[in-house]
Amino acid sequence: MKFEFATATRIIFGPGTINQVASLAGEFGKRACIITGRTAERAQTLLEKLKEQKIDSVIFSVSGEPTTETVKKGIELARRANCNLVISIGGGSAIDTGKAIAAMLTNSGSLEDYLEIVGLGKPLSCPAAPHIAIPTTAGTGAEVTRNAVLGVPEHKVKVSMRSPLMLPALALIDPVLTNSMPPEITASTGLDALTQLVEAYVSNKANPLTDGICREGLICAGRSLRRAFEDGGDESAREDMALASLFGGLGLANAKLGAVHGFAGPLGGMISAGHGSICAALLPHVTEINVRALKNRRSDSAALSKYADIAQIMTGKSTARTEDGVEWLRELCSALKVLPLSQLGLKEQDFPDVVAKAGKSSSMKGNPIELTDDELMEILKKAI
Repeated sequence: MKFEFATATRIIFGPGTINQVASLAGEFGKRACIITGRTAERAQTLLEKLKEQKIDSVIFSVSGEPTTETVKKGIELARRANCNLVISIGGGSAIDTGKAIAAMLTNSGSLEDYLEIVGLGKPLSCPAAPHIAIPTTAGTGAEVTRNAVLGVPEHKVKVSMRSPLMLPALALIDPVLTNSMPPEITASTGLDALTQLVEAYVSNKANPLTDGICREGLICAGRSLRRAFEDGGDESAREDMALASLFGGLGLANAKLGAVHGFAGPLGGMISAGHGSICAALLPHVTEINVRALKNRRSDSAALSKYADIAQIMTGKSTARTEDGVEWLRELCSALKVLPLSQLGLKEQDFPDVVAKAGKSSSMKGNPIELTDDELMEILKKAI
């Protein structure tokens, strides 16, 4: 058995830990580029505390999921301001933008030099500038992953900039920052976290370390996602979901994902729907088809027993079967008001293009079994 495990240099978790950021930032640099989501006001208290520590800063706001054009503007701002530190505070979009900007502050050339699929895919030669990643949603786990997902509108696709050198220097997770998420964002980000835990757990690249992390994350998400959706003030549920998101990021960064994310990449470039919403619409159907394909063609696969584990964790019943897990996912998505892909903008005539692109995605290579084009088409039909 051989495996590797890499993550952010340091992880700090807990309510109120946001108050440590300014003092910790001084260890990394004195000129910070602050990346926020569309609500830059959320970072106001942080800015004031940084000023007290004599750390100068510039702000770059990211509205929506990041594109290559967005990131280029951020890189230009950070370089012009001679920033030697990046602090991202927001959802996965802000953190992915921060990772890309931090990488380009220390590496020469253009952004396209380092992009997969649409660029040259060159490896980074230098570690990224110090990056403090602070999530305000519980979903992507981007604070501990080694890639940044960027939209390329002209190609109608999302691609990654990927390198272990992009891992943040500090991931600081304060569950209290997620309390203000509205129910629909709680649902989409939470189902993204759950998807990542499921896919990393059954991945063909899973290892004992990621298995343990994913199991713990599944327990947290199974007991708390619906509670957080129904009562955003439930601090215990919010803490569980912040852990689930963190563990999902740790899992996917060190194992692989699967068919849900294999589809989500191409779909994210084709329809104007958020990543979490796309994953939520696909998760029960990919799980159902994966289980059936494994039973038909790989009945000895360890992934089948892992799907049974997931069913038992989610339902709380030691006798639960894989089919019970699929049904639990369906009921959860219904309770969380997940929209089908048709309402997210996908049309049936686009299916062949989606299947062709999904089949080539890096995430699809982690699926526990290779799915046929007919099976991929069936998933889309069920999800629409």
